[in-house]
Amino acid sequence: MKTIQEQGYTFHEWLKPEQIAKDVKQVAARISADYADKEPLFVVVLNGAFVFAADLIRALKDVRCEITFIRVSSYWGMSTTGQLEFIVPLQQVVDNRDVIIIEDIVDSGLTIHQLKAHMRAQGATSVRVASMLFKPGKLEYEDAKPDYIGHELTDEFVIGYGLDFDGFVRNLPSIYKVDNE
Repeated sequence: MKTIQEQGYTFHEWLKPEQIAKDVKQVAARISADYADKEPLFVVVLNGAFVFAADLIRALKDVRCEITFIRVSSYWGMSTTGQLEFIVPLQQVVDNRDVIIIEDIVDSGLTIHQLKAHMRAQGATSVRVASMLFKPGKLEYEDAKPDYIGHELTDEFVIGYGLDFDGFVRNLPSIYKVDNE
């Protein structure tokens, strides 16, 4: 089993690039089927979701879409702060649009809960969520459950494939789980 060290923690490889690609393709197929006759606006949550978003958008079939980016933060280190900070707010008009929020991971759901409320308040016709990872056991906001999920996990801290540890290791092609917390 492949392991890496980061900031005093040991992480083992959990999802290899081949499995990630398979998960992305499955999510893209579902979105493609649901939005074949629509023009959704994808709202990518930076920084973590940029890798997943790039792969996902390229895997879509016959979907005409727009893409925009926002940047929010609710984490420091391996834990959530419980407060959502808008670093780069939404610049795109979402009124009368079908919005798909692309996120790297959904755990408590705080970020998605607040983003969905924000999109609805701005007049979005519909708001759905595509997330590479989902921690169903951690979900505190039922409306934040992703509509499209690449992979589920329990409560482990993960890095790689866009997911960071204090800004680092987003560039790893695999997703790694922490061995010791």
